[in-house]
Amino acid sequence: MNPKADPPVGIPEATPASVSAPPGGPGPFRRLFPSRQRGNVQDQVYGFALKGFGILLPVLFLFMVHRIGTSAWPAIQTFGWGFITSQEWNPVLRDFGALPFIFGTIVSSFLALAIAVPLAVGLAIFLTELAPRWLAGPVAFATELLAAIPSVVYGLWGIFVLVPFLRFTIQEPLSRRFGDTIPFFEGPAYGFSMMSGAVILSIMIIPFISAVTREVLVAVPREQREAALALGATRWEMTWQVALPYAAPGIMGGAILGLGRALGETMAITMVIGNRPDISASLFAPGYTMASVLANEFTEATGALYLSALMEIALLLFGITILVNIAAQFLVWRVSRRGGS
Repeated sequence: MNPKADPPVGIPEATPASVSAPPGGPGPFRRLFPSRQRGNVQDQVYGFALKGFGILLPVLFLFMVHRIGTSAWPAIQTFGWGFITSQEWNPVLRDFGALPFIFGTIVSSFLALAIAVPLAVGLAIFLTELAPRWLAGPVAFATELLAAIPSVVYGLWGIFVLVPFLRFTIQEPLSRRFGDTIPFFEGPAYGFSMMSGAVILSIMIIPFISAVTREVLVAVPREQREAALALGATRWEMTWQVALPYAAPGIMGGAILGLGRALGETMAITMVIGNRPDISASLFAPGYTMASVLANEFTEATGALYLSALMEIALLLFGITILVNIAAQFLVWRVSRRGGS
């Protein structure tokens, strides 16, 4: 008997699709939630919970954007683009401009980045390429422990330790010697200044940049390292000419991620930057940031326009940090993908 013979007339041939598929097709609900068709009750509840959390996150993000944008809309209508370019911040006269806060946020964050990136990258190279295993673990743990310290503790340390040290050891000597010739060092040394804010921010973002840099250096393929060493390169030449160029986009992503952390920092920098809405070229002059003005003045906003102006600052800060973090994650993903391939 031929097993491939045609079935008897009038009896349809059984196929996997005709046996397993329910009448009318799977349906949109079953395609969206396939876990209903298999697994026990616990698996189904677990699947529904994960899908719910996954849907909740973008909904929460859109709700935040809508709520902040709605609250900021009166200030947007009143001031327009002049809100970003104006230097005046006078709640009594209801005249609001965010330029001093934008300036303070950008300057303090990029100064912190200039201080933190060389230290963090050097530390990551030491831990991944040079340090023995018995030393790399404790040093990496101690570095990551800096990220767990509360921001207010950094602020208190800055008030009682960092600010006096910078004022009497660095700012006053530089002001006396170069204050008349270099604009960055002119004026009296207050201690509470843009320099103090940048230094404390740099300390806070070093763990983030160092952790990302270590990850992208580890992602460099082992074959490239071995090929460089086989061609006669020293350990340092292999690191400098092979590992670092390969991991450069990821290191840049880690730096941008640290920048996003610095842009949104509130408590520590509020306690040491001086909180004066002025624009000055001197690093010794007090400054103000967008996060600081929200922390200091939000509870004191008595008028509707005053509150709306603060919400517009929050909207600007929210948008900047989101864009910066997206760029950082893209660069880190790019290096990880190259390493995986």
